[in-house]
Amino acid sequence: MRRALDAARECEFSDDVPVGAVLARDGEVVAAAGNARERLHDPTAHAEILAMREAAVQSGSWRLDGCTLYVTLEPCAMCAGAVVLARVDRVVFGADDPKAGFAGSLGNLVQDARLNHRVELTGGVLASECGELLRDFFRDRR
Repeated sequence: MRRALDAARECEFSDDVPVGAVLARDGEVVAAAGNARERLHDPTAHAEILAMREAAVQSGSWRLDGCTLYVTLEPCAMCAGAVVLARVDRVVFGADDPKAGFAGSLGNLVQDARLNHRVELTGGVLASECGELLRDFFRDRR
């Protein structure tokens, strides 16, 4: 999660919401990214999506089984759906997202029994540090 926080902090240079994600397999980091919607002018450029894209390229497969995704903010519906479709085994996130989170807050897409893949889920890891980074970002913009 500390590596994901580092990726989130790098977002300040592009004025993106500071969310970071790291994808690891067998204890080794495969990919890391921060949000890049503003920098890339791409509504899908969330940290989780960018990290999964990079990991798929690095591994030569869209299937990310055996991987754990560490992300500083609870994944949204888009990212939760991508996690399921990519067959990620586990998601570990920091801060809850009561307005857009789909790994427990508004819904739980990653563990929906109707889908063909369910993800192990751990929330609240370094939650205060992850949340403080987001609160600082939005406080500075108001």
